[in-house]
Amino acid sequence: MGILVLVLIFVSLTQHGGAHGPDVCNHNGGLCRVGNCISGEYLAQYCFEPIILCCKLLSPATTKS
Repeated sequence: MGILVLVLIFVSLTQHGGAHGPDVCNHNGGLCRVGNCISGEYLAQYCFEPIILCCKLLSPATTKS
């Protein structure tokens, strides 16, 4: 019974409209994180919406001397 519940949770997470999966996130240069992105990162998309985020590093600002 417990395995069935886990399968149902996994299926519901992967079928959500905003879930792209970790492969797409990693391929695009991001990292999947649970909860929040860390300092210096931004939310690019969701690995598994709404819990697991795909975070990417902020681009360094270019300045002229």
